[in-house]
Amino acid sequence: MDASLLLLADSRLPAGGHAHSGGLEPAATAGAVRDLDTLADFLRGRLATAGLVAAGLAAASVSGDRAALDAEADARTPSPAQRRASRAQGRALLRAVRAAWPHPELDELSAPHHPVVLGAAVHVVGGTARQAAEIAAYGAVTGPASAAVRLLGLDPLGVQHVLAGLAGRVDAVAAEAEETVRAGVLPAASAPVLDLLAELHQQADLRLFES
Repeated sequence: MDASLLLLADSRLPAGGHAHSGGLEPAATAGAVRDLDTLADFLRGRLATAGLVAAGLAAASVSGDRAALDAEADARTPSPAQRRASRAQGRALLRAVRAAWPHPELDELSAPHHPVVLGAAVHVVGGTARQAAEIAAYGAVTGPASAAVRLLGLDPLGVQHVLAGLAGRVDAVAAEAEETVRAGVLPAASAPVLDLLAELHQQADLRLFES
């Protein structure tokens, strides 16, 4: 993979990802994620739903109508809290990408959803729809996994083992997303529990993460 694409996939990209847990914090608070086994279950579910949708939107955004895709992202995000989080992450990613790779197409974006910005960024650095899908699917599990280390004190090596076990699924989800988009359809998998957890999280008195 091109080094510019690796930078986009790097958690150290100053795009605010450290402030979001992808639903892991409310899941941990509810007791649904307690250890490595339940973390693996959570990540598999997130990857197959929110991860697939994000990968499809990112893939489509490489060359598609980004305003229309932003509306499609809204339609696929019923939770107001999740919509706010996605747009906040989109704005943060857009700032970072504009600083690193200034481009007129980036200037056309205004407060879009995170996957839409990601697809535009991949396009700007010369990547493909499949690569955008891969980065989105990868981020769908690595962000929450990192949050689990901070929230639950899980063994980082154990968490890395969980991620390694999901690598094949990440590739498969990226491939499914890219193939679906190529056929003219956007993935629309739903995750009602993640939506409910996101709304509960916004009502919590104490939060380490924004989402």
